[in-house]
Amino acid sequence: MKCDVISLANKKAGTIDLDDSVFGLDVRGDILARAVNWQLAKRHSGTHKTKTRSEISGTNAKPFRQKGSGRARQGTHRAPQMRGGGKSFGPRVRSHSQSLPKKVRRLALKIALSAKQAEGKLVILDKAKVNSAKTGDLAKQLDKLGWGNGLVIDGTEVDATFARAATNIVGIDVLPSIGANVYDIMRRETLVLTKDAVEKLVERLK
Repeated sequence: MKCDVISLANKKAGTIDLDDSVFGLDVRGDILARAVNWQLAKRHSGTHKTKTRSEISGTNAKPFRQKGSGRARQGTHRAPQMRGGGKSFGPRVRSHSQSLPKKVRRLALKIALSAKQAEGKLVILDKAKVNSAKTGDLAKQLDKLGWGNGLVIDGTEVDATFARAATNIVGIDVLPSIGANVYDIMRRETLVLTKDAVEKLVERLK
């Protein structure tokens, strides 16, 4: 499919032919949900932990005598039912990561790109480069383009000056093509790909 290419000055800079096998797939919410859940699960640190009765500091002495007190018999202060005792079945240090086949991950990324194209939220940029690293200058350009909430994906490497200028702009993320992922694409309203990014993504996903 044909798509217009624009510059940061919002001027037409030609056209590009997008591969239908990457940008023209039917949108499947179930695949996108699996990919997003897989990504977010990997981010969980899994360091939550509570102490069990064997880890609580305290005496091993019996709290009170077995009979005659009128209370239920107890063997230790560290039991879960006692105040200050250990936690039963509490969280343990573990990994929250899930397994997701590579084919499904690749398909999810294609569907995410296709979804932005279908919504009309995909913009092709000739190059993401600026002469000045001033955030204010770039912010004015992006406001004129209407990219208040967007993800900019460049080629193999992101231009250092552009990345520095975009760092403090709220709602704008910048990634190299190798860092393109379903979660970041779907969480931003507008997806901006440079021509180099399109080439690298098609090469990666086709």
